[in-house]
Amino acid sequence: MTTLKYSTYVAPSKPAVSDDLPPGEVQRMWSPTAATLISGDHDAVLVDPLMTQAEGEDLAGWIAATGKNLTAVFVTHSHGDHFFGAAPVLDRFPQARLVALPSVVEGMRKQLTAPWLDGFWRLRFPGQLPERLVVAEPLDGALTLEGEELIAMDLGHTDTDGSSALYVPSIGLVVAGDAVYDEVHLYLAESAEGGLDHWLTALDKLEALDPVAVVSGHRQADASDDPRYIDETRRYLNTFARAAAGTSAALDLYNAVLESYPDRLNRGVLWNSARALKSS
Repeated sequence: MTTLKYSTYVAPSKPAVSDDLPPGEVQRMWSPTAATLISGDHDAVLVDPLMTQAEGEDLAGWIAATGKNLTAVFVTHSHGDHFFGAAPVLDRFPQARLVALPSVVEGMRKQLTAPWLDGFWRLRFPGQLPERLVVAEPLDGALTLEGEELIAMDLGHTDTDGSSALYVPSIGLVVAGDAVYDEVHLYLAESAEGGLDHWLTALDKLEALDPVAVVSGHRQADASDDPRYIDETRRYLNTFARAAAGTSAALDLYNAVLESYPDRLNRGVLWNSARALKSS
């Protein structure tokens, strides 16, 4: 049997247009975002094709340089920064299928409605998104890559509803999407009304796999893929929950979490999370 391998492409942090900035910040930045290529001797599967036209084109070139035949592109969840860049990749590899679990497909369609696409994404990244935005076809069952199974795991709510991860049992790899964050502040704006508890349950599912490597959806290029970031994400969620229970205003919540995590990337996403859960 083929011994699969993986490699990770990380789109660096980039400016986003916003006038809602945390105290002391002069620019809203977007978190660095990971795409993962799982490859065999000849074929490959990509996980999460990033967001902008430029990112998709660069990602496609990176894949082409490996000489692998891209057979599928799997999307872990419906946030646009993880799938809008699919079109440039598919233009380079037209034989590849774009697939996701049905719950993710439903969320992808919602992201392409006017309130989200025009009211959120295009406002923050004007002129940068691909003209053609594509939605995945529902995946029924597992993917296979040169005889090895890649298992799409339904995780329910993590940083959004309908999240998933891709598990590669033969090499102990979990491509976790945004279920796991590595040294980047978590996006928690969609986690009111039990969302934190659902996310913790999803982390338990991933930890039970006893993975060898875990690729986080938001991470720096030199991240270790250490499975300990499952527990680090859990710790962050619990810290945020305790801070939320003990504060009534967004600024107080922001400062309480920042005190515990002063060095994580992207304070802007922490501010957005605090503002979504608390009054100003």
